[in-house]
Amino acid sequence: MKLKTIAILMAVALAVALPTKMSAVIHSSLGKPDLSAIKEASTDPDSKFYYPTLLKSFMANDTTMTDEQFQYFYYGTLFQEDYDPYRQTFRPKELDVLKPIYQKQDQSRSERQMVLDYAIAAIEDNPVNIQQLVHRVYTYEKSKKFDLAKIWQYKLNHILLVIASSGDGTTPETARIVVYPEHEYDFLNLAGFMATGQKFEAPRYDVISVKQRNSNDPEGFYYDISEMLHQYFLKHPSELEDQDDEPTDDEPDTTPEAIE
Repeated sequence: MKLKTIAILMAVALAVALPTKMSAVIHSSLGKPDLSAIKEASTDPDSKFYYPTLLKSFMANDTTMTDEQFQYFYYGTLFQEDYDPYRQTFRPKELDVLKPIYQKQDQSRSERQMVLDYAIAAIEDNPVNIQQLVHRVYTYEKSKKFDLAKIWQYKLNHILLVIASSGDGTTPETARIVVYPEHEYDFLNLAGFMATGQKFEAPRYDVISVKQRNSNDPEGFYYDISEMLHQYFLKHPSELEDQDDEPTDDEPDTTPEAIE
């Protein structure tokens, strides 16, 4: 979608050239997440970062969450019982119906309601569904529900900020960390990059190649997927048994020891 909303979100993802109304978002002390600390806090009912408490705040129609709370909320997703990085698409048949509607510049009122209803339900299913957060913001704006649009734009911007703060992604040492594989692409798309390919680089990196917009752009971006893999194989141990005892150079070493 070539929309004003998406342009604003691209700027947030890139952390440059923010409009005045969004400038406060980028002033953050966040850095690479301490996943051990986040795991402990997000699963502790006595912690101020207990995931269900943060989830309740995130789903509310307000903008009271802090940068730190967003970081614990986003990465706390990794440590929830129902987490699966390769979860199935939410209501795939309904999504197929909506795909051509997403591409329309002028949606009817009933079409906007369909988009909004699906977005709200998908976010209930997966609160950090970046694509559906974008659709929710856009539909609120097109329906002139500007207060709601600002609230959910605030939430989306802060999720993008959390990802941006995890690293610049230009080297393995500064690899970004996301909680779902599709977020690798969502983030880059909102930052104005077109993904052209993907490869695994041992021991724990997804490398997404992109179309360079100018000579200063990197050819690709690194994402550290170690915790995603770790959590996946904890819940699907039988798939580890199918792996060869000694991985070859062409396949990822996905043993728990390698990805911790």
